[in-house]
Amino acid sequence: MRVKYFKDEEMSRVMENKIIFGDCRNMKEVPDGSIHLMVTSPPYFNAPFDYPGLFKTYDEFLELMRDVGKELRRVLARGRIACFVTQDVRIKGKLYSVPADIVRIMREEGFIYRDRIIWRKPEGYIRISRRSGVQIQHPYPMYFYPDNIYEEILILQNGEYKYPKITPKFEASKIDMREFNQGKWYLSVWDITNVLPLKGRLEEGIAAFPEEIPYRLIKLFSYKGETVLDPFMGSGTTLKVALELGRKAIGYEIDLELLNIVKKKLGIGQSKLLEPNSSFEIVIRNDAKHLRTWLQKKVKEQRSVTKKCRK
Repeated sequence: MRVKYFKDEEMSRVMENKIIFGDCRNMKEVPDGSIHLMVTSPPYFNAPFDYPGLFKTYDEFLELMRDVGKELRRVLARGRIACFVTQDVRIKGKLYSVPADIVRIMREEGFIYRDRIIWRKPEGYIRISRRSGVQIQHPYPMYFYPDNIYEEILILQNGEYKYPKITPKFEASKIDMREFNQGKWYLSVWDITNVLPLKGRLEEGIAAFPEEIPYRLIKLFSYKGETVLDPFMGSGTTLKVALELGRKAIGYEIDLELLNIVKKKLGIGQSKLLEPNSSFEIVIRNDAKHLRTWLQKKVKEQRSVTKKCRK
């Protein structure tokens, strides 16, 4: 595969802030080697309380991840980072190894497996699918399933990175070591409070991650003025943080029903996050779908089944 890489001054002319509603298996709007960091959280296969029935089979989900991996290999600049926030998912008693399979696929597509960070949530937060309840109902061996309070942040690298000579222009992107140490960014376990499923929140019904995750990743793996991509944009959390940190932002989202939520979060039309001379291009492609209403209906049905099983 032949990939063209741009110089910094060329890139600033080519890349603008973009939102594309369409399938991220085809990122035709993004030039080869033009992305400096990817931060995303793909669907957790058919997770019962987020994406029930979204894919026909697990193999279909893995095919999506492979197709996205191929595109990421193309659009990411040489040596730059792709971060996936994900976790294993249990469906009807079967545990699917989503993080392990994403790492395997990305390595097969040519990425280097650089690292993994555990995102640990507060112990007080447990989803409706509290698994330890089985042990409480049956206090005997072989009934144990632990409650999950962590997710994984997979860090993959698009080949070897050529570290630049540090010059004054890099000072604006220098990491605040006091913040680094106080937040314990140096550990392989990050304690970060998750987005709580509160009624009336902007992301209600959307599996959003907290802003602290892209905040750290963007500071650690990109420079100001560079471009951050989220191919599974959701409500636009990654893009929002990227803009706040002085980066350019590109997002793909297949669900057109999230358009107004994304615009509200990013302040599009309100000039909250954008620089005076910046703009956001919004592209709506023919392969965009309407999913949120359908998924929320499926989630509601799933919750009803869970409640009946507990009675």
